[in-house]
Amino acid sequence: MYDYLRTQAKEKLKITNLDYGKLVKDKSLEKVLKLAVHNYCKMSTQSDLFSFYKIIYSTRSTNCMAAQIMCEETEKMLLATKNLFYALQVHQKIFVKDIDQAAISFTMTIHSLIDYQLDRKSAGNKFNEDILDNYICWFSTEFGGKDEENID
Repeated sequence: MYDYLRTQAKEKLKITNLDYGKLVKDKSLEKVLKLAVHNYCKMSTQSDLFSFYKIIYSTRSTNCMAAQIMCEETEKMLLATKNLFYALQVHQKIFVKDIDQAAISFTMTIHSLIDYQLDRKSAGNKFNEDILDNYICWFSTEFGGKDEENID
């Protein structure tokens, strides 16, 4: 069910078989990251997939299969981010010492910020539209420049 709903959501957004090199070639780090994160958010909140996630999230602490699905989703997000970061590195858009660790850090931060946003929404609080973009802007400023501090 998870694989089917995830595939359907990706197909609706036309985000299958991405060519990361082509995606990053003529865009800034910030633009690429915003595009990737916004597409992930759109995919994850597609009606059917989002309804499925609500069930999985609510049972993951007590249900082994639900926890496994959440692990798989996080691992897919990590792999996609690593592949994107490798392409960004090849095209000299990102400058970090450890590209794998940067991808993990970025992914887990985005993952947590999305969870926080969804918790705010469920609690009836205002959805903070800027929280993801502000983080991406900060990340891009920190790791997208060519100053000596980022290259070493």
